[in-house]
Amino acid sequence: QVQLVESGGGLVQPGGSLRLSCAASGSIFSIYAMNWYRQAPGKQRELVAAISSGGSTKYAGSVKGRFTISRDNAKNTVYLQMNRLKPEDTAVYYCKVVARTIATMTTGDYWGQGTQVTVSS
Repeated sequence: QVQLVESGGGLVQPGGSLRLSCAASGSIFSIYAMNWYRQAPGKQRELVAAISSGGSTKYAGSVKGRFTISRDNAKNTVYLQMNRLKPEDTAVYYCKVVARTIATMTTGDYWGQGTQVTVSS
């Protein structure tokens, strides 16, 4: 199994910054894509940013130029640096990794528990 622990959420004023972290642990053989999603109240969960095992990245149009996704493969950790935050960025942020486990050698999606980000003055 794979466990994900997220951290870094909180309350920030518009224009401020936050850095989210998501650390994976457990019976991991390999981690492939690492992604950040978010879900605002009353809205569907949406992909915010993704990074491949090779380091290729993609972003939702609404965050491009403000958010940066990165990963540390040695630590099995993915980060989301969020700058110039806006009230509309308020949501619960979830990380998702695609990983292969040692026990079964099968690949699956694993989700974190979510961390609240609130942008408000």
